[in-house]
Amino acid sequence: MESAEIRRRWLRFFEERGHTVVPSASLIADDPTLLLVPAGMVPFKPYFLGEVKPPFDRAVSVQKCVRTPDIEEVGKTTRHGTFFQMCGNFSFGDYFKEGAIRYAWELLTSSVEDGGYGLEADRLWITVYEQDDEAERIWRDVIGVPAERIQRLGMGPNYWSMGVPGPCGPCSEINYDRGPEFGEEGGPAVNDERYVEIWNLVFMQYERGAGEGKENFPILGELPSKNIDTGLGLERLAMILQGVHNMYETDTLRVVMDKATELTGVAYGAAQDSDVALRVVADHMRTSVMLIGDGVTPGNEGRGYVLRRIMRRAIRNMRILGATGPVVGELVDVVLKTMGQQYPELLTDRKRIETVALAEEAAFLKTLKAGTNILDTAVSDTKAAGGRVLAGDKAFLLHDTWGFPIDLTLEMAAEQGLSVDEDGFRRLMKEQRERAKADAKAKKTGHADMSAYREVADTSGSTVFTGYTATEGESTVVGLLVDGASSPAATEGDEVEVVLDRTPFYAEGGGQLADTGRIRLDSGAVVEVRDVQQPVPGVSVHKGVVQVGEVTVGAAAHAQIDVTRRRAIARAHSATHLTHQALRDALGPTAAQAGSENSPGRFRFDFGSPAAVPGTVLTDVEQKINEVLSRELDVTAEVMSMDDAKKQGAIAEFGEKYGDRVRVVTIGDFSKELCGGTHVHNTAQLGLVKLLGESSIGSGVRRVEALVGVDAYNFLAREHTVVSRLTELVKGRPEELPEKISGMLTKLKEAEKEIERFRAEKVLQAAAGLAAGAKDVRGVALVAARVPDGTSADDLRKLVLDVRGRIPGDRPVVTALFTVANDRPLTVIATNEAARERGLKAGDLVRTAAKTLGGGGGGKPDVAQGGGQNPGAVAEAIEAVERLVAESA
Repeated sequence: MESAEIRRRWLRFFEERGHTVVPSASLIADDPTLLLVPAGMVPFKPYFLGEVKPPFDRAVSVQKCVRTPDIEEVGKTTRHGTFFQMCGNFSFGDYFKEGAIRYAWELLTSSVEDGGYGLEADRLWITVYEQDDEAERIWRDVIGVPAERIQRLGMGPNYWSMGVPGPCGPCSEINYDRGPEFGEEGGPAVNDERYVEIWNLVFMQYERGAGEGKENFPILGELPSKNIDTGLGLERLAMILQGVHNMYETDTLRVVMDKATELTGVAYGAAQDSDVALRVVADHMRTSVMLIGDGVTPGNEGRGYVLRRIMRRAIRNMRILGATGPVVGELVDVVLKTMGQQYPELLTDRKRIETVALAEEAAFLKTLKAGTNILDTAVSDTKAAGGRVLAGDKAFLLHDTWGFPIDLTLEMAAEQGLSVDEDGFRRLMKEQRERAKADAKAKKTGHADMSAYREVADTSGSTVFTGYTATEGESTVVGLLVDGASSPAATEGDEVEVVLDRTPFYAEGGGQLADTGRIRLDSGAVVEVRDVQQPVPGVSVHKGVVQVGEVTVGAAAHAQIDVTRRRAIARAHSATHLTHQALRDALGPTAAQAGSENSPGRFRFDFGSPAAVPGTVLTDVEQKINEVLSRELDVTAEVMSMDDAKKQGAIAEFGEKYGDRVRVVTIGDFSKELCGGTHVHNTAQLGLVKLLGESSIGSGVRRVEALVGVDAYNFLAREHTVVSRLTELVKGRPEELPEKISGMLTKLKEAEKEIERFRAEKVLQAAAGLAAGAKDVRGVALVAARVPDGTSADDLRKLVLDVRGRIPGDRPVVTALFTVANDRPLTVIATNEAARERGLKAGDLVRTAAKTLGGGGGGKPDVAQGGGQNPGAVAEAIEAVERLVAESA
């Protein structure tokens, strides 16, 4: 069973039993204490902690997760991986122990045909918390698990909490016996490699107090509302259902290893070292794609560093395996194809994901050779001096100059018998971060010396902003920087930072983008202004390029902004104020501003909200905003004391620092906010506001994006064109579109079902002919053939079983049928009891066939399934099956 099917069955099973399907949250955690989501319950944490009332009593999800603490162990063991999918079902005060246990047992042991996973009940072992008599009773008396397959364990493995005071409770784990080839018997208490945990049921029924570790905390009492949190590792279940020995051989990772083998010529299974490298590549490339898909980009801090670290480990391991050129593109392509089945948004965002990944590979390959040479030299020098520790400054140089993550340096040094002075490295990193924090105070200044700006401020005072009432004006150049340093002059082509004594240019701040425009000197010189910042309070720095002539300090100048851009930004800023007030009116004062960006013709507004804003509410908010526009309210600004502003009920803007005197922007009787930005004079100037939608950008923070004025009109005009075209196509009125399109989709689905029924019947009609053509191979009736391409895996399986059933049961029978679907070869092989008595097992046969096809497979002795990457090898695979039958019979 493919991973995508495991996921589908999980969600379908619980949805049919009243659970709300909750899509996987982004890997970028809303929780500020987490870089990435490490567990399936993280998105539900506010509900369990009682911070937010859950909008449902039952929920089910398959959550993307990333864990990197044991990254050095990835590939070395068969159980460590960075990305995994956690299937979870949750109950918030609804069903409890018996319900959770019944659901788990039903899904695991129900037949595949009935929508379950088809696991053998007698191979499942249960662990419960040593004091949880209730759970043991349910497993033994209600479910019927023999007492000898239920084991009691202590708090360490079988008790859960979040590590802080709050909900906690005992666990019950379901473990699968993989058989004697994986070690001694005795249950999970004795051998967790043989008895692998696949599903953990957490019964949140108590409240814990403060304490350290997994066991040293008091139980304060029972929770008023008991909850269920369960987690099933999709990759672990896939390992079992696909009949492979470890997670790297499952469908979503094996294909990546196969691609790495194709690119390097190194086969999996050839040697331990190369197997480790192939596993690292498979795991890290899949994780990289998933991280980039969720918006993480490579960097040197936080999530970006996690991504860079694993991408560069993957690339280096490909080089170790023998790759000489770029490989990331092909590896990303394989990951997208396999994971895209479960997360279609990956395919939609393919171009961006590929662009980010390829850029990181190009950057690393450019520095890898030089960095490796520097490391080799440093290692040689260290060894020549009799040392065993690589100096911290060498590791810092590799990191800072050549982009080597410290983990990569540690790994490469260890390969040559050296450790690394990590303390020295981290001390230098800390010093660099402190310098970076200082530089960050001068945003977009090109890392100029702050003293240059302070000198201008000290000698010339603050820049006078005239932009509230003027769009152009006379001024004097009082400061000039070229390449971050003060300069008396600049010439054509120079990137400059110009400080004027007075300016109509608005410096970026308060969510409003900076003005652009031109500064013309009396000498004829022209500076094109592209950005304006305030690196020190009160000093506006105009960043741009000298287009013509020479700019000198002290020269008279005429500053003129791009009026069209300014007006579009002003409309957006005024619309932001209206949106803020309308949201507060609709949702209450909790909808406070949490950030904004006002750009030409559009804006985004972030606000506090514990849950998504219903579409009807958003529609009402939009209507209210546009009604205000039609009232033609005046927009005024007044400077007053902070106390007076508070008395008037003015709302403070997010992220701003205020002095004793503040500027209050008032829009009629509708809105009053503290704001230093530029605005329209009357709401009628906005024309139209169109809210495009809202989304979550963090825990308790939502974002509205909108268009204003002509941009909003153009959007609606395009929408109208689409609607008009649809009405022509369906021959109906606009208001009839939903009903007509819904009807068409229903008919289409019905037609597809009918086509599927005819196709299945056609496939099964071939059964009699295939059975009649059985070939005798040393007394075994062998049917090995290719059926029409496009046959689905389910239909192929039905056909195989039908053919097997048509041949008399007293004769050994092997049925092996092949097809190609979506450019991938598939095979299903079945044997009867007589064949199995002669040593012919379907799982062995399918592995041989799948290997020939360039893939893998597995299953039970009576029926197994496999696939591969090479459609051209089907004939060869049929011959391989026939040879194995001849040899084994």
